[in-house]
Amino acid sequence: MEYNIVVGCGFSGAVIANLIADKLNQKVIIIDKKNHIAGNSYDYRDKNNIMIHKYGSHIFHTNNEKVWSFLKRFSDFNNYIHKVDVVIDGKKVQIPFNFNTLYQLFSETTAKKIKEKLLEKYNYGAKIPILEFQKQNDEDLKFLAKYVYEKIFLNYTIKQWELKPNEIDKTITSRVPLCLDNDNRYFQDKYQGIPINGYTNLIEKIINHPNIKVVLNSDYKNFKKQNSELIKNSRIFYTGSIDEFFDYEYGMLPYRSLKFEFEEHNKEFYQSCACINYPNDFSFTRIHEFKYYLGDKSNKTMIAKEYPQKFKFEENERYYPIINEENIKLYNKYLKKAENFKNIYFLGRLGDYKYYNMDLAVLRAIELFEAIKFNVI
Repeated sequence: MEYNIVVGCGFSGAVIANLIADKLNQKVIIIDKKNHIAGNSYDYRDKNNIMIHKYGSHIFHTNNEKVWSFLKRFSDFNNYIHKVDVVIDGKKVQIPFNFNTLYQLFSETTAKKIKEKLLEKYNYGAKIPILEFQKQNDEDLKFLAKYVYEKIFLNYTIKQWELKPNEIDKTITSRVPLCLDNDNRYFQDKYQGIPINGYTNLIEKIINHPNIKVVLNSDYKNFKKQNSELIKNSRIFYTGSIDEFFDYEYGMLPYRSLKFEFEEHNKEFYQSCACINYPNDFSFTRIHEFKYYLGDKSNKTMIAKEYPQKFKFEENERYYPIINEENIKLYNKYLKKAENFKNIYFLGRLGDYKYYNMDLAVLRAIELFEAIKFNVI
């Protein structure tokens, strides 16, 4: 009998496990060193019946029909639309920076003049990465570029990454561009929302299959020692960090981590929306208020202040791969080594060393499943 071992029970691991178990009718063992399923998308209801995102806010959004259709088999989603505010010089305005933000920050005369100049140079609806927007000749646009860069992007990026925007990959700095429109949605994807019973429930349903067994509190290395024959005769789908799999032979891939300080407040709401960013004030980057996501009713509320940290081995979690040329070279050395191993596949944010959103993690698992020739083990 063919076996498949999936390491990690987040989106990547759960989706590949489901596809193998359901479409191929093969046995799958999912192991995870955490004491719960769902990886960093894990959520739970607290004593006030508020759904808490333990590892920071997770808002699902996608334009991919295949991903949306797959997930909708397991859960309905509400119609939550994510909106984010940012505090600049004590004033709360909305981001991504768009024409509405322009009028919130500057006088009507100044905002109107800058808007007209923007539309002379760019099309309405254009989305311009901040580093590209720095390249201006017009004095008013230079002023705007400098203002937005310094007030919104620079200090937030330094807190988040301990790097300046020009020192990290453009795929990261372009995630929150200047938007030349009046659309206040943080994401513009066709499909958006939160699973109506939470992410943990969604993952639980994805892996609820007679061919799937889940083993928690289990480290892959220990599992391998105790089940060496099983490992030899199985396919391995590894969603942990690829450098860890190879015992850091070429060195450790750098990551950023996060710390969350949770606070209960004896009021219905603490802030005006689910997420407010603080690029220039305090040592935390943002405050999450969870009851907005599912419309939870309570006369109390829970918030979490988010503090970026360096990843420290065995002290905190890997959250964000630090994508730059040097680190990609190191990752590619591990990827090259992985090519020598038959029936071992890497996926997920840590396995692929990529900054995946949830939808891209699901898509990667689906596409990997479709690419593998499963008739040989």
